[in-house]
Amino acid sequence: MSVVVPFIALLLVGAFAAYHRVRLTTWVAISAAALVACWFLGADRTATVVAGALLALVAVPLLLPFVRKPLLTAPALGFLRKALPPLSQTERIALETGSVGFEGELFSGDPDWNTLLAYPRPELTSEEQAFLDGPVEELCRMTNEWEINHVHADLPPELWDFIKRNKFFGMIIPKEYGGLGFSALAHHKVIQKLASASSVVSSTVGVPNSLGPGELLMHYGTQEQKDYYLPRLAVGQEVPCFGLTGPFAGSDATSIPDFGIVCKGEWNGTQVLGVKLTFDKRYITLAPVATIIGLAFRMYDPDGLIGDTRDIGITLALLPRDTEGVDVGRRHFPLNSPFQNGPVRGQEVFLPLDQLIGGVEKAGLGWNMLNECLAVGRSITLPSTASGGAKFAAVVGGAYARIRKQFGLSVGRFEGVEEALARIGGKAYAISALSQATAAAVDRGDVPSVPSAIAKYHCTSMGREVASDFMDIIGGKGIILGPRNLGGRAWQASPIAITVEGANIMTRSLLIFGQGSILCHPYIMKEMKAAQHPDRKAGLEALDDALYSHVGAAISNAVRSFWFGLTGSKIGAAPGDANTRRYFRRLDRYAANLALLTDVSLGALGGKLKFKESLSGRLGDVLSHLYMMSAVLKRHHDAGAPESDNQLLAWAFHNSAHQIELALSQALRNFPIKPLGWLLWPVVFPLGRRAVPPGDRLSHRVAASLMAPNEARDRLAQGVFLTPCANNMGGRIDSYLAKAIAAEPVERKFLKALKASDIEALDFKSQLDEGVREGWITAEERRQLEELRELTLDTITVDDFDTHELRAASYYDLPQHKRQPREAA
Repeated sequence: MSVVVPFIALLLVGAFAAYHRVRLTTWVAISAAALVACWFLGADRTATVVAGALLALVAVPLLLPFVRKPLLTAPALGFLRKALPPLSQTERIALETGSVGFEGELFSGDPDWNTLLAYPRPELTSEEQAFLDGPVEELCRMTNEWEINHVHADLPPELWDFIKRNKFFGMIIPKEYGGLGFSALAHHKVIQKLASASSVVSSTVGVPNSLGPGELLMHYGTQEQKDYYLPRLAVGQEVPCFGLTGPFAGSDATSIPDFGIVCKGEWNGTQVLGVKLTFDKRYITLAPVATIIGLAFRMYDPDGLIGDTRDIGITLALLPRDTEGVDVGRRHFPLNSPFQNGPVRGQEVFLPLDQLIGGVEKAGLGWNMLNECLAVGRSITLPSTASGGAKFAAVVGGAYARIRKQFGLSVGRFEGVEEALARIGGKAYAISALSQATAAAVDRGDVPSVPSAIAKYHCTSMGREVASDFMDIIGGKGIILGPRNLGGRAWQASPIAITVEGANIMTRSLLIFGQGSILCHPYIMKEMKAAQHPDRKAGLEALDDALYSHVGAAISNAVRSFWFGLTGSKIGAAPGDANTRRYFRRLDRYAANLALLTDVSLGALGGKLKFKESLSGRLGDVLSHLYMMSAVLKRHHDAGAPESDNQLLAWAFHNSAHQIELALSQALRNFPIKPLGWLLWPVVFPLGRRAVPPGDRLSHRVAASLMAPNEARDRLAQGVFLTPCANNMGGRIDSYLAKAIAAEPVERKFLKALKASDIEALDFKSQLDEGVREGWITAEERRQLEELRELTLDTITVDDFDTHELRAASYYDLPQHKRQPREAA
């Protein structure tokens, strides 16, 4: 036998062991057995001995702790202590705030898909469903988008009253405090449905149930604060807002210049200990109408009135609007969307210490509190808003494209429109799955810091893309504003969600992978804590436990990456059915790729990685699409894996797979250490990039499913306001679809006969008269065509106005010298 056989045997056994992640002792035993077999089967004896020596050289130090620790672990500990940059307090809090859910499995490189599929199926209680079918439906019926945006520049009084009376502001407040006590899933469903009717209504309802006084009080408030404020917030007696962002502190919230000095002052006629606040906040939603203002500021105690610490840190307080010195400024006007938003300022405003959220005991812990609550709030409001808008666009866009005709053909039959419809449908399917998954994570008790960032970034980004495609399809129906407008205001407002609760560029390039790679990785955080442990011996023990498990996992991920790439992910155990098993195998490959590149990037770049924002963003895209497709497959199986959804599932999956491979290739081609990128390429892409975007045939099937009634379309439409009524143009268009389809054969027959005739009648009524007289159509078919004409006209008709109707009356009521807007900070 050849001299290379023992080495090949050793390599194959090692690869097998690495792929299946067998224990080190098992690998050594199998490898030794393979070499013994080579010896007895006649392999070259010298080569076999050399191969055995190599095995012993690797195995002995790893298997014997008294050899491994001084020889390998101790030098590694010394290197890490020098290489790892010290974490700032801000970074440490961000990393330690939040829990790890299924996203941690993705960083392992070998996800346990059965864990994902075993999560309980998200379901509403009967009470929550009744609220959706009752008050939420009624609120949507009452909502007149044109009047909100153009007439009132606000919700009309009856909507404000209805929202407060039905406790929309108290969805997350427990029942014992007078709230509704709803689950995160119910919160998601409510916002999703409201967003399909009006983003102004959904944001008005969403903010008090997201990051703000209500949630902060529930988690951190004193009992007295809970007893007083929560019942008032639940019924809208208090309208809350929260002031975090300022002119000089946006995404870098920890550098806020707003401050409070501990001192004595007068409150309600009594001298008490408190803080004197100076602050300047902007972009604060609900501020113009808020009665209670949550405020983040840096607290100082220069005279040591409450302790020895002078710079106490970021602290949160509740500030009644009528407090002396509080200045609630005039309203901002974000992209013509009139949800209440504006600045809040104050100069040396005195507030007693019992107005600090959680009291003095929570002073200085504001950043911890905000991070935890933001992770929960960000999981729901913006992703759910994007889901409602995207699902509405998919369903109504499909109906419009079928009803609207050009050149005698439904515009949805044109391939260019089919492409846009398919993008809308596939992205709506992914957005709705992702937004539901993060809400379900909250209900499971998670604090999903990383998933919430993924959901916020990708739902809002895809939501903007959906809005753009929707506008392309509906054309003039979208650009001409008025009561009959469809989608114009949503398109105008779509960039707003991109900028709030963490700007999307910053979220992608810094947060998703930067936080995920440390918080969710099975070993990195353990190794960092071990390296920074004040007791070197304890740190050595902790590092020894983590480091060699990490090395084994890294080798496994390299082997799995190469194997899956070589076989096209067609071989390997996976859950699911005959349709979805292939998708799970593909995700196995991409998870191994992500874990491998994470280890290489952190190992090669160390602390410098956080400054490589392009690399971080690309690896974040891989993580995001992995998580998104996990959510999509979970949703698909929770629904019973309906075959009719397969085209939507396939479009969403192939789009994400293409994005993943594109991000991986860009990361490797632009890797900061070029030789490492070259070495990793054949491991990650042994046969080159294979994933392609969804093809034309698939896009055709997705578009067709949106343009005709069917189960898949009905499932996608669930949770969207589609009741046909005077205030719901989209709902009326959707209700016309079945009638329009039923009339198509009659229309084709009539038009064909008309074209072949020599009739000169020009108006539609006269043509129908001739059609009945000539016997082309029956009287019943005539009525059907007349109905088709009426519903088509309602579908495509747009509004027009006299000039004075479009003028801002309040502007012309002002004297000339006051007609310029005041400069804002």
